[in-house]
Amino acid sequence: MSGAWRTTWLLLAFMVVNFADKAVLGLAGPEIRADFGISRQEFGIAQSAFFALFSVAALVVSALTRRVRTTPLLLVLALMWSAAQLPMLWGAAGFGTLLATRVLLGAAEGPASPVAMHHVHGWFPQRERALPTAILLVGAAAGVAVASPVLTWVITHWGWRWSFGVVGLVGLAWAAVWRTWGAEGPLAPPVGKGAAATAGAPSVEAAGAPSVEADNVPLRRILLSGSFVTAAFGAFAAYWLMSTLLTWSPDYLESVVGWNLHQAGTLVGVGALANGAVLLVHGLLAQRTARRGGTARLPVGAGAGLLMTVSGCAVATFGTTESMWIKVPLMMGPMAMAMVMLTVATTSCARMTPPSRRGLVLGVLTFVYALGGILSPLVLGGMVDRAATVSAGYEHGWLLTSALLLAAGVLAALFCRPERTARRLGVPEAPGTAVAVSP
Repeated sequence: MSGAWRTTWLLLAFMVVNFADKAVLGLAGPEIRADFGISRQEFGIAQSAFFALFSVAALVVSALTRRVRTTPLLLVLALMWSAAQLPMLWGAAGFGTLLATRVLLGAAEGPASPVAMHHVHGWFPQRERALPTAILLVGAAAGVAVASPVLTWVITHWGWRWSFGVVGLVGLAWAAVWRTWGAEGPLAPPVGKGAAATAGAPSVEAAGAPSVEADNVPLRRILLSGSFVTAAFGAFAAYWLMSTLLTWSPDYLESVVGWNLHQAGTLVGVGALANGAVLLVHGLLAQRTARRGGTARLPVGAGAGLLMTVSGCAVATFGTTESMWIKVPLMMGPMAMAMVMLTVATTSCARMTPPSRRGLVLGVLTFVYALGGILSPLVLGGMVDRAATVSAGYEHGWLLTSALLLAAGVLAALFCRPERTARRLGVPEAPGTAVAVSP
């Protein structure tokens, strides 16, 4: 499995760069607003511009995975998002350039997660996917954790424009490494003419287990199932929280709590490490359960839903308490419990989808949950600008986020049952298969 794990670590680095790209605007936000003379709501527009084509690109490029290998797709995406960062190094680049480059960056990064997940699933059988999926999602936390102190230092010493340049250059370096080491996995479904030749016939995905081809399972039956809808809504709520933390927590810690940029960046980075630890521990527990052939104490949806409700309560407490002795510990894990839903949603959708359709279904999942990234910067930015005080605006924003997490958690607990959905759709289970379980 050396090739499989080498690919996993390369894609972890891919996701680290991906989320460092996302984090740079939030970290440089106060300086950008001061330099351009814009309000928080206008800054929220710039953040949301990133998601203007994010969801559409995720859907379109994911559909291409039936015709194009994911190795070159990932290379092209990395080159595109790196090139999108570099124009901000130009001293004359203003707010319009920022908007345009964020749109291009979002179009390049939207497909990154579903294509990377589809690629890594081509290296692992179903029962082994929980841990590599969690590792790739840890890249989101690691990207923020690495970016926060490094980019804060860059902003302080070189100016905010170089923070964009640094992440762009790192992306180009990753592309050079991927060009050398990137490869398709042995379990990757056929593409192009090979996919057409096998349509309607059984294929082998893992341990000789047959898998149903896409023509035998209508896409609408997968997308309209209770498991997919509630998994997607849960992922939407988790991504809303992630986008809120990336966009507004540095400003919140500076404007409301009274910390300086270095202190805020450090806490955001440490909090991201704690978030990554939550995802990694969940992945390890899921992997251990799968390898032992056991079952989780709770159904996958119930376990993930319970963790989301814990996160919702933590967010509400974080937004309403004035004690830093409570706020800081809440950022060190409890608020991150919702992120487990991203792992569960991805592996659940992969479980109830034929391999040839997996890339597209994961693209649709990304299309749905990425809407949280579009809406949360706009909604919270507007709430803060319209409130009587900045503190009151942020409190309302945190409570709204909490309510969204609680609602999504309850629905996932009640209706997200991927194994049951897979059996109803006729998608067979490979021997020893397990989705990401919730301990």
